[in-house]
Amino acid sequence: MTTLHFVERLRDLVDGVEVVLSDIWGVVHNGLESFPEACAALRSYRDQGGTVILITNAPRPADSVQRQLRKLGVADDTYDAIVSSGDLTRHYVADHPGRKLYWLGPERDNSIYRGLDAVLSPLEEADYIVCTGLLDDETESAEDYREMMLQARERKLTLICANPDIVVERGDRLIYCAGAIAELYRELGGDVIFYGKPHQPLYERAMALAAKRRGHAIQRERVLAIGDSVRTDLAGAHGFGIDCLFVTRGIHSEEFEGVDQLDPASVKELFGHPPKALMRELKW
Repeated sequence: MTTLHFVERLRDLVDGVEVVLSDIWGVVHNGLESFPEACAALRSYRDQGGTVILITNAPRPADSVQRQLRKLGVADDTYDAIVSSGDLTRHYVADHPGRKLYWLGPERDNSIYRGLDAVLSPLEEADYIVCTGLLDDETESAEDYREMMLQARERKLTLICANPDIVVERGDRLIYCAGAIAELYRELGGDVIFYGKPHQPLYERAMALAAKRRGHAIQRERVLAIGDSVRTDLAGAHGFGIDCLFVTRGIHSEEFEGVDQLDPASVKELFGHPPKALMRELKW
């Protein structure tokens, strides 16, 4: 294992790379505003002939994610396509017609059921749970749902996690996501199915879209993932067999404050499997 240095420019890493699989939250925006230089970097890569697929653990369909990106100032020409954990969750619901589900999540995520014949029910009558997030992520944590998760475990309900993230940035704060509840349920002995990073179905879907765009199958050594989470982005890229550019401005920013390089011992402690390179924020 070698020492890791920070790089300044995406252009120095994409020679021979056909496809970039980029995280959104923490790389392209922080939940309140977009990062103009990151958007410009992805556009410049596309202008050079590359394909950009945004991969996100957002518990909403891709078209809903696109509408949010537009509101935050991320132009459509920043990327070629979006793959969301919400889309994969929708496939699960569609494949289980007639089964009653208990939805745990904020009202803003209701697009996950749009166009589906979903049968919503109270927890006491449900056949399974779909968790898109906390009801109030401004004030709550997973612990607020312990009693509910104990009830679900007693009924042996499967929990479908539509966002495996534990936390994300919102401005300068970290807020809890569906993954925090899902991990609590798993610790309590509950059965959980995760859709999104670091799990492979999302990457397989992204690669299929990239191959369709480019007209041929994509070799994994010609793919670069970009992300800011060790648990989801880096682990997902490693598990799928592709390189990862790790952006440190996101949820791990405090761990990298004042750091110019990482020695092998620090790399192992922080990452386990090292990324291809480090970058403080995405720039072309």
